[in-house]
Formats: sequence, structure tokens, C-alpha cells
Amino acid sequence: QVQLVESGGGLVRPGGSLRLSCSTSKNIFNFLVMEWYRQAPGKQRELVASSPRYGDPNYADFVEGRFTISRDNAKNAMYLQMNSLKPEDTAVYYCHGVHYQGTSEHWGQGTQVTVSS
Repeated sequence: QVQLVESGGGLVRPGGSLRLSCSTSKNIFNFLVMEWYRQAPGKQRELVASSPRYGDPNYADFVEGRFTISRDNAKNAMYLQMNSLKPEDTAVYYCHGVHYQGTSEHWGQGTQVTVSS
């Protein structure tokens, strides 16, 4: 059973920073891609950042250099460092992974990020 568990969300003021974490129950190296998505109230879920097993990470245009996605293979964890947060970054952030076995997709339960003064 593959499980993804996010943590690190919270309330932060505009301009502040947060680091989200996603822990995996399986060797993170065996995920073809690990991603962060977000979903704001009344909006569709959207891709924030993607970390392929091989290759460079990719970011949505709205990130504008403010976020950094990374993996720690030794800890089976993925992170999203978010700086210069804006109110429009407020959303539930989800960890998503595609495991090499059957290219099965897995989601975490989400963590709330609220950017407000």
C-alpha cells in the first residue's frame, strides 16, 4: 500500500514562507514523478511543481521563482519551499506521486495553506 502524507501547512502573512513536506511509505526513488498540486475554494486542482525521477523540476507559471521543489531520497520525502507567499497562494496543497509499478497514481490527504494578514 502506497501512502503519501503531507505536513507543514498553516497560516502565514503575505511575504512569508512555508515549507511543505510529503512523506512516502515506499522508496521515493521508485516514483517516476513526484508533484505538488493545489486547490483553492471554488477552483480546479492545479499543478504547482513537478519533480521527475530523472531530469529537472518544472514549475507552473504562477510560481514565478518563489517556490522550490526537492526530494530527499534518504528520508523518502519531498518538499516544497514556498517564499514570498501571496494571498492567492491560499489553497489545500496535495502531494501526488506516480509509482513505477503499474504507473499507479497516489495522492496525499492535503495540507491547508492560508496566506492572510
